[in-house]
Amino acid sequence: MSPGKSAYRAVIFDIGGAVDLEFAWEMALDGAIASACGLEGIRVDPAIVEEASEQAVAAFAPDVMRHMIETLCGGEPATVARVARRVEAMTGRLDAFQLRPGIEDLLNRLKARGLVLGAREPRWERLERAGLAALFVRDLAAAPTECILVGDRIDADIAPAKATGMATIQFRSGRWRRQRPRSAAETPDAVVTDVAELEAAIAALVT
Repeated sequence: MSPGKSAYRAVIFDIGGAVDLEFAWEMALDGAIASACGLEGIRVDPAIVEEASEQAVAAFAPDVMRHMIETLCGGEPATVARVARRVEAMTGRLDAFQLRPGIEDLLNRLKARGLVLGAREPRWERLERAGLAALFVRDLAAAPTECILVGDRIDADIAPAKATGMATIQFRSGRWRRQRPRSAAETPDAVVTDVAELEAAIAALVT
């Protein structure tokens, strides 16, 4: 590598949160949880659901939906199981993709700059329906130390990526906006809250 040349040649996006706003999905999930709890005689309002969400995020719960349901149902196993099944039935086929304003233009600018774009998206057809699939490669032939990961979750995105040697950018958005690192191993290289900040953070890393 020549002096001053960046080691980073790929940017990997965790699609939910950075590319997909996920607001519609989060609203649908919270509504389904409230409805399913109501069928069990557990009356909740939006403020109570929001508090359960914040508790799940603060606890770094790997399964936020399950943690919220357990909180709202008082941890009673049979009730939790019934509510979880109802929520899954209500949301299992939901596909609410909300493209973040400005993100498609940024993706095009990054690609034009010569950066390879990767996607942490198990359901590739979502990107196809959103008209974004052509911007991303499915098989990213790059070493972790050549990659920048952009994600909204510290536990599921930032920490695992850092552990492999990737640079990381936390995009604070939606349900995960209040999640904070608990150690150096979970601390991202940059924190952003909008597309302009994200572009600047990527530029600072690859310059």
